Amino acid sequence: MGALKDKWGYRTALVTGASSGLGLAFARMLRDEGLEVWGASRQPEKVAKAENWHPVRLDLTEPDSLLKAIEQVRREAGTPDVLVNNAGAGVFAGFAHFPPEEIHRQIQLLLTGPIELTRAFWPEMLARKRGAVINVSSLAAEFPLPAMSLYTAAKAGLSGFSRGLILESAGLGVQVVDFHPGDFKTNFNRAVQKSTGGEAWEERAWARFEELLEHGPLPAQAAADLRQALLRGMSGTVATGDFLQAKLAPLAQRIFGHGLMRSISRKYFKL
Repeated sequence: MGALKDKWGYRTALVTGASSGLGLAFARMLRDEGLEVWGASRQPEKVAKAENWHPVRLDLTEPDSLLKAIEQVRREAGTPDVLVNNAGAGVFAGFAHFPPEEIHRQIQLLLTGPIELTRAFWPEMLARKRGAVINVSSLAAEFPLPAMSLYTAAKAGLSGFSRGLILESAGLGVQVVDFHPGDFKTNFNRAVQKSTGGEAWEERAWARFEELLEHGPLPAQAAADLRQALLRGMSGTVATGDFLQAKLAPLAQRIFGHGLMRSISRKYFKL
């Protein structure tokens, strides 16, 4: 029996975006802790079979897909003990030429979808006084990203939602984690829709993004940090990533304020 299962009695978990990157690492960690995992993604079957968990077909931008996924999980698992809202992808474009059709899609994928999924299971978690909701936001919620304004806005909204739930659930037995990853070595950029206007600053920023991801820590580190957060059983915000992004930058912002950090960000992304 794993430590999470032994300490908190957790037996089931639902992880969205479980087919790759951080989501795959989170699902593996929970499985290795002895939890029965339902791994959700748009094409879940192949990975679920290889990893020995239950596939859940889910596209958060499609309301019918979300409803069917909720029904499947309720039918097969009831209300999961652990919900990890991780699924997401970004659009890289200066806002002057941001694709109009992607505005609603980004908000639905990164904010509205996770909120709706949480709402489906939240009442039962409160009623039984047991469970954990992990909303995978981003350090972008605190440090905005150039040419990813909708991604930044949605992640900041998700963090605000998490913090509201933390207030509502204090002392009620449900843990809420506002999880803030930095740049990890994943295929995130390959899934990003790049729709730039050919401006030089966009190309410099994109090159910087690719460099950061290439030299970022592996997803297993994020999974280990999430495991420790779950073992502590305390609600709150948890940052994960390399020392500069997850430790030094938040400390510097608290000391020096947002104005100076914006100036540093401009230099950081070569704007």
